[in-house]
Amino acid sequence: MIRDQETLNMLLDSVSRFVREQLVPAEAEVSETDEIPPRLVSQMRELGLFGLAIPEEYGGLDLTMEEEVLFAFEIAKTSPAFRSLIGTNNGIGAQGLVIDGTDEQRRKYLPRMASGEIIGSFALTEPEAGSDAASLRTTAVRDGNDYVLNGTKRFITNAPEASIFTVMARTDPEMKGGSAISAFIVEKDTPGLSLGKVDKKMGQRGAHTCDVIFENCRVPAENLIGGREGIGFKTAMKVLDKGRLHISAVSVGVAERMLDDALRYAMDRKQFGQPIADFQLIQAMLADSKAEIYAARCMVIDAARRRDAGENVSTQASCCKLFATEMCGRVADRAVQIHGGAGYVSDYAIERFYRDVRLFRIYEGTTQIQQLVIARNMIREAQG
Repeated sequence: MIRDQETLNMLLDSVSRFVREQLVPAEAEVSETDEIPPRLVSQMRELGLFGLAIPEEYGGLDLTMEEEVLFAFEIAKTSPAFRSLIGTNNGIGAQGLVIDGTDEQRRKYLPRMASGEIIGSFALTEPEAGSDAASLRTTAVRDGNDYVLNGTKRFITNAPEASIFTVMARTDPEMKGGSAISAFIVEKDTPGLSLGKVDKKMGQRGAHTCDVIFENCRVPAENLIGGREGIGFKTAMKVLDKGRLHISAVSVGVAERMLDDALRYAMDRKQFGQPIADFQLIQAMLADSKAEIYAARCMVIDAARRRDAGENVSTQASCCKLFATEMCGRVADRAVQIHGGAGYVSDYAIERFYRDVRLFRIYEGTTQIQQLVIARNMIREAQG
C-alpha cells in the first residue's frame, strides 16, 4: 500500500541519488577496510534511514510493506553492507518491539533507534540452533525482579555496533519447543554480556557479525518483550516473515545492479571485432536474468501488498525468499560469466557481489527451510 505517491517518490529519489553519488563510490573503501565510513553513517541518520519502518509516533517514517520493498530495491543497488546496518535496525532489530513490545518499552527504545542514536540487533541463532530455532538453549531464569540469562548466540548481525539486543531465551528450561521461549531487550553494557571476535566472512565486508555471550547476565523483568513469558518464538516468526520480504526485495535490487553492470560491460567489451553483447549466447544470459528479476520483483510487490491488506503472508514470504535469493545467485553467476576473466578479479564490482549475495540464501531462513514452510503450509491448508 502506497499512502502518498509524491512523498514516496521524493524519498526514493533521495535514496537513489545517495546510493549513486555517495555509496557506490565508497564500495571499494568499505571492502578494503571492512568498515562503513562514519561520514556515511551520519548521512544515513540525516536521511532518516534508521527509522524507515518504525512508527511515526516514535520518530520513524512508518513505511508500509510495499513502500519498504520499493525502498529496498533502491538501497540494494550498492554494497549489501550499507543496507545491513540500517535494514537490521529497522527490521529484525526493532520489529519485535514494534509488533509485541509494551508501550513503555516502545517509548524507551524506538525513538532512539529511529534517529540512529542506538542500533538494534536480533539474537536468535545459536551454535546448536540455526534452522531449528525452537531448540535454542539460552536460558532466562526469573530471580526476583530480574531474569538471569546464560547462553551463546552466533552470527549475530550488527552485534559489534549494537546498543540493544532482542534476545530469544528459554524461560522454562524443562519445556521443549517454541512455547517456552521468551524475548528480551538486553542493553550492550549489561554486566554478563560480552562479544566474541568479529567473524571473517566470505563476503559482505563492512557488515559485521559475531557471537553474543551471556554469563549470568541479569536483565530487568521490565525488559521482557510484551511483559509475558512464552510469546518470544511467535514474535520471532512474525519478525522473520517481514524480514524475508525485505531480503527478497534486497535480492531484486542487487540483481538489478549486477545485471546493469554486466550489460554495460557486454556492450563495451569487444571480441572478434564486435561487442560481446551482439553474441546470442551472451544475450541469452542477459535475457534470462532480466526475466527472472522481473518475476521476483512482481512476487515481492504482490506479497507486500497482501501483507499491508492484513493477510497472513507466511507462505508468500517464503515463496519470495526462496525464489528471489536463488534468482540473485543465478544472476551473479551469469554476470561473472559475462565478464569472463575480468569477473574473477577485484577490479570489477561483480567479483565482490558474487561473494556478497551468497549469504542471501542462508540467513533469515535457508532456501531449504523456505521449502519446508511452503510445503507444510500447503498441506495444512489442504487438510482444512
